[in-house]
Amino acid sequence: MAKSEIRLIGIDDAPFDKFRARETRVIATFFRGGSSMDGLLCTTVAVDGDDATSKIAAMIKRSRFMPQLQAILTDGIAVGGFNIIDIKKLSGELKIPVIAVMRAYPDKPEMEKALRKLGKDDKIALLRSAGRIRKSRHLYVQYKGTTKGFVDEVIRISCTRSDIPEPLRLAHIIASGIVFGESRGKA
Repeated sequence: MAKSEIRLIGIDDAPFDKFRARETRVIATFFRGGSSMDGLLCTTVAVDGDDATSKIAAMIKRSRFMPQLQAILTDGIAVGGFNIIDIKKLSGELKIPVIAVMRAYPDKPEMEKALRKLGKDDKIALLRSAGRIRKSRHLYVQYKGTTKGFVDEVIRISCTRSDIPEPLRLAHIIASGIVFGESRGKA
């Protein structure tokens, strides 16, 4: 059973112009459960690139929060468009559970179709390697390095002010606020 002040990181990308941007920021908030933000991390990734997993791993490894971290929450399994996070590799490299969180069930066939159209067929295997999409409370999740029971506990503990885990909600607010000067949209 997870403690109420379990140490979590929530990761979301900043909004970007999909026709012009080459990079986008990735924001990570460090939380105690769903109640208290204790820190902030930031990196950049290539839009539609292949560096999300390595950049996120490096960002967390160099952080003073790494020794306390008990789970990583991501807003879906991609940042910067189709820069797909290899959640199995990330969990294995950091020895920390990774939970990809989604509000709605993703349309995987449409995603695969878009990847093929962009000539990024190699990313389809990464999409599939994230595993089965499961329901956790009112959300959909994919996870590596842990059990469904632990995932359900993390979701229960961290969803304190909205339907989205607080670390992800705040990462989104900060990321959009940096880009637009004011936060907007939903995590």
